[in-house]
Amino acid sequence: MVKRTIVKIDEEKCTGCGKCVAPCAEGAIEIIDGKAKVVSEELCDGMGYCIGLCPEGALTVEEQDTVEFDEKKAEDQPGRTDISIRCFKCNKGEDEVYLLPLRHKMKSEWVCTQCLPMLIHG
Repeated sequence: MVKRTIVKIDEEKCTGCGKCVAPCAEGAIEIIDGKAKVVSEELCDGMGYCIGLCPEGALTVEEQDTVEFDEKKAEDQPGRTDISIRCFKCNKGEDEVYLLPLRHKMKSEWVCTQCLPMLIHG
């Protein structure tokens, strides 16, 4: 066991929308019985890309005593694509551009690297 950060999901707040599943590139989160769950702590890298996308605020990153992150196992997980993840400015998906999560006007959004400079510089 090691002390490190991992994602924690508040099942009371979770509505099971699934917006946190595809952003977890390691495959640590799945929807089970209508709720998001961390299915394998060794797959959670603790980066928290999923957190800002939860419309209910059900996800947090907490320091816990848990198993070490298994980078090899995470790399071996099948890739997931969510066609609903698109740049909020140009509507391009991850099959066309690189996408980054961000907060904009009090909302969690995705933006592509082509539109990001316009947001920064106006």
